[in-house]
Amino acid sequence: MDAGRFAQGVTFSEFVASAVQLKELWDDAVKRLPVPDGLIAELHEVPGHWHLVALTEDWCLDAVSTLTPVAKLLDQAYNTDLRVFLRDRNLDIMDTHQTDGGRSIPIVILYDEAWQERAWWGPRPAELQAWVKANGKIVPKEEKYRHIRGWYARDHGQTALREVLDMIANASGTPRTLSASVHVTAKRAHTENTTT
Repeated sequence: MDAGRFAQGVTFSEFVASAVQLKELWDDAVKRLPVPDGLIAELHEVPGHWHLVALTEDWCLDAVSTLTPVAKLLDQAYNTDLRVFLRDRNLDIMDTHQTDGGRSIPIVILYDEAWQERAWWGPRPAELQAWVKANGKIVPKEEKYRHIRGWYARDHGQTALREVLDMIANASGTPRTLSASVHVTAKRAHTENTTT
């Protein structure tokens, strides 16, 4: 990732405005999913400027419930910027951020001021992802999605907010306990990425 590629992404507002599938859900989530003022203040205390890339598609229910509050937080912070990229048009990025060998979304990738990848989050909050991994293949599909929707309805995006904020703070040198949904980019891979 570099500034030129980053500029090819769209803002979250542009992404929502162009959504075709789940359009009403995206619009509703923007209106109703809260970002606590305390989290905005916490993010403003994080040193540095951070670039974040979200990989998603407009049909992704997980993204409606997680990416929306995360984007609202990042949009209100003066030390972050976010661009959204469609997964299926950016497989070069997606394929280096797979979850258990799959192209699960949403994914949020964190870059520092020098465009060095520092970490990535996704595709779901750790607690929910653990449930899906343990139960997703053994419960009927309808029950699985009912559980996921219920979890998101109770959570209101707050866990994703906390996990992404902790990822950014940790990358800045402010130690945080990271959830299993955060993948810290290895130093060796980090170095290799700078030479290509």
